[in-house]
Amino acid sequence: MGMTLTSAARHPGRPARRAVASYRRRDKYIRFALPALLVVAAVIVFPWLYTLYMSVQEWQVGSDRVFVGLDNYANLLRDARFHAAVGRTLVYTVLAVTLPVVLGTVAAVFFHRDFPWRGFFRGIFVLPMMATPVAIALVWTMMFHPQLGVLNYLLSLVGLPPSLWVYAPDTVIPALVLVETWQWTPLVMLIVLGGLAAMPTEPLESAVVDGASPWRVLRDITLPLTLPFIMVAVVLRAIDALKAFDTIFAITQGGPGTASETINIYLYLQAFSFFRIGHASAVVVVFFLLIVALAVGLLLVRQRTKWA
Repeated sequence: MGMTLTSAARHPGRPARRAVASYRRRDKYIRFALPALLVVAAVIVFPWLYTLYMSVQEWQVGSDRVFVGLDNYANLLRDARFHAAVGRTLVYTVLAVTLPVVLGTVAAVFFHRDFPWRGFFRGIFVLPMMATPVAIALVWTMMFHPQLGVLNYLLSLVGLPPSLWVYAPDTVIPALVLVETWQWTPLVMLIVLGGLAAMPTEPLESAVVDGASPWRVLRDITLPLTLPFIMVAVVLRAIDALKAFDTIFAITQGGPGTASETINIYLYLQAFSFFRIGHASAVVVVFFLLIVALAVGLLLVRQRTKWA
């Protein structure tokens, strides 16, 4: 007829063979990923489903479980101690994010400059983040001691009165933030330093040629170009500070009184001191939603700081 046959018409079995080959590849991918999916389900999904189940139960260790619906969540809304723990957690988070980010950015700008022994001083600067939190807590506990601690001795050298540090309700949160800042400022410095290393040099060179002062270069060029990296540091520090537990518990156990009782300390006490498992499970769910909301908000801000 003078008509050219298509490839499928000339080879009628080829589409079927391709479909079979595609199915076999998908089957291999599924079998390859299945163990990881099972591990994720066992380690993450099942505990969360069980926590949700326990949050609607009233259960104290040694007694029977009783279904109470949303009563545990309603009790949290009426629990003044929980409200205070949420407020302390937010204050602690704001301070433990702001100070390391500001100081870490300043340190990154300083260490980005070329000077003798720069690598050595960088290594010294990042040492705090390599220590374990409990070891850091023990060292700082000794430093915070009102009579024997070195911090009050240093205050006396500059003519300042001694402080009770973690032993007074008014100063315990700032003192704990001091420990957090000392430990995690190097992490922020490394993140921002990576941004400075990846920053294009053309705008800096143009600004220097135009006679811009170092402060204007920093304010108008360096900081805006490194803002995405700073926001990464903010997101990481906010999530980490919000769920801080080990350092606070090792130093104060939530004291004096409940002055440093954050959500994590409150949760620990409810579950393992008062054995109110159902109530503690409700706290876990609320705390998880709080972390998700904060993370989503910070990530949206992070998206707005991307380069055009």
